[in-house]
Formats: sequence, C-alpha cells, structure tokens
Amino acid sequence: MQCPCCLSKTRRQLLGIMAATAGGLLVTRLVPASAGPIKRGADIPVRSVDIHAHYYPEEFLHLLGGDGKAFGGSYTRQENSFSFATPAGGLGPLPLKFIDVQARLLDMDRAGVDVQALSLSVPMVYWADRQLNARLARAWNDAASTVHRQHPLRFVVLATLPMLDVNDAIIELERTAELPGVRGVYMGTNINGLDLDDPRFAPVFARIEQLGLPVFLHPQQTVGGSRLSNYYLSNLLGNPFDTAIAASHLILGGVLDRYPQLHVSLPHAGGALPILVGRLDAGWNSRPETRRLAQKPSSYLTRFSYDTVSHSGSVLDYLIANVGIDHLVLGSDYCFDMGYEQPVRFVESVGLGPREKAAVLGGNAARILGLRG
Repeated sequence: MQCPCCLSKTRRQLLGIMAATAGGLLVTRLVPASAGPIKRGADIPVRSVDIHAHYYPEEFLHLLGGDGKAFGGSYTRQENSFSFATPAGGLGPLPLKFIDVQARLLDMDRAGVDVQALSLSVPMVYWADRQLNARLARAWNDAASTVHRQHPLRFVVLATLPMLDVNDAIIELERTAELPGVRGVYMGTNINGLDLDDPRFAPVFARIEQLGLPVFLHPQQTVGGSRLSNYYLSNLLGNPFDTAIAASHLILGGVLDRYPQLHVSLPHAGGALPILVGRLDAGWNSRPETRRLAQKPSSYLTRFSYDTVSHSGSVLDYLIANVGIDHLVLGSDYCFDMGYEQPVRFVESVGLGPREKAAVLGGNAARILGLRG
C-alpha cells in the first residue's frame, strides 16, 4: 500500500507525462555552460529564476556601519567573512559571497540557477531615523541596479523602500521603478511592529499596484520574543509565523480587496498560512471581527505566490493540491544556512512533470516579474 506522499508524487508524474505526450515535448532546459555536473532529462526550455536570494552590497554596509553608528549600527569585515548589527537585529559572521558578485555567479552556475532576483534581508532599513532610512534604501537599490547592469541576464532587482515615511517610500518607489533591472518591491512582514494593513501604508500599496510591480515579503523582527530565543526558534518558527501574520493582515485587513491587481509573494512556502487557513475560514464564519471580507480567507490564497523554501516535499504537495502549480516559484534563501545550496535539485526531487517543473523553476517567476524569454 502506497503512502499519500507516494500517491501524490505518482499523480503529478502521470499528469506531467500526459501533458508532455500531448505536446510532443522532448527538449532540454537551458542551463549556463558552466553549470557543472547537473544533468537534465526531457524538460521544457526555461530559465530558472530564484526569487529568494539576498544581497548585501558594500555601499549599503559602509553606510550602515558609518552614519548608522548614531543609531546603534555597526559593520565589520574580516578576511573571509563580515558581520553587522542594528537595533532591529544583526547577522554574522556571514560569508563574503553575500557581497562578492563573482562568487555568487559561480554558486549560481553550480546550482543551475540562471537568474537571481536580488533582495535585502534582515534588518531591512526601518531601524534608523527618517533621513538615514531613505539613504539606506537608496544605497541598496542603486548598488543592486548596478549589479543588474553589469550582468543583465543573471540578475534582477527587488527594490527596498524607506517605509518610515509614506512620502519618502513613494518617492523612492517611483525613482527605482525607472532603475534598470527593478522588477518588484521587497518589504518586511512588519514595519517596526506595524502591520501591513495599517492605513498609513495604503498610499504605498496603491502606487505599487498602479506601477504593476509585485511585492515580495520577508520576515523581520519576528514574533515570539524571549520564548523563541533558544534553539534558533526565532528563525525556525518565528519566520514562518510572521509570514502568516503578515499575509493574514493583508487578507483580513482588506488590503487585497482594495488593490485587486496587487500581487504578493510569500517566502518559506507561505510559512504557517496555508496549513492554518482553515482556521481563518472558521473564524470568518463565526467571529464578527473577520466579516469585513466578502469572501472567506482561503479564497485569497491564489492572490499569493509561494517560494519553494519549504524543506519538505510534502509541503509542496499540499500547496500544489490546495493552491495550484501556477503559484509556486523557485527560491533558495541564498546564501543563508537555512537555505538551499541546490534549489533546482530540490524541485527536481519532488517528481513534477515537465510542464509543472518548468513553471516552478522559472515560468511562474518570469510571468510575475515580467521577464522575457
């Protein structure tokens, strides 16, 4: 007797074979010449697009550790690593390939990743005052756009915004929308503890929707406090919980209703949201606090896309069954220790058919980011 996971995998393989047979598809995925030992079977040509890849440019780090000192920021670089700290959190020692673009390109080739969507990560830029907040965002966006200009076929940019002031955020949004390589906006799951349905952020979301840019979220300053301080639970549990909280505020707070063309992408396979959405539906049926929505919360799951950083094939099975293959996008969390060194191989290990695999590896991300073939 097969387990449910095996049955699900067999079902997807059969669907993929049927689709490939119907279309006569016997083609190979386009992989960089230096991609190394990765071997492919009969796949559909697609550029693999990693939408969850973090970048810390030195221009940004020097500003963080220089003018940021007045607000508790620091940055140190060693021979093979670097570290930084802010009141909103710090990291380190981290490998220099977070900074070194050439080392990053070698890793991408070894992993079979054709394109990375560069993004900032913890601590974002919300921890200083208004002026430095705006300067940090501008420094990161300019540096990331420069990387795109140097390697236009390998990198695109998810711009960060100075969300401490709405006017500053909109000014930077409109400026970066014209920068080469910018294909979306990156935002924390909360802004210094303020949730994303706070009315003060409404003009920012309205302008993002008008510009047709997708929003990608990432946890920062997560829930849990001291109860998650041990065992790295601030990441292991705090990150997926904070993603679920942010998405729930976007749903229950009416943000997705007010901006029907706004697309939001959730990290870590949606965190805890997909598995708990039935509980949100139950609340919608019984609690008056949730009834400002015209539809039950689960109907909004397809307003999001979900990256593949799940660490579980069965979680991807669940997403495919309940959200659909068109909403999964490749992610690596490059190059943190909780990410994937081989994100493409992880997707290939799940047993998708050719069309499904092509969609997850790059087709869905290309559609969301507006990339050409």
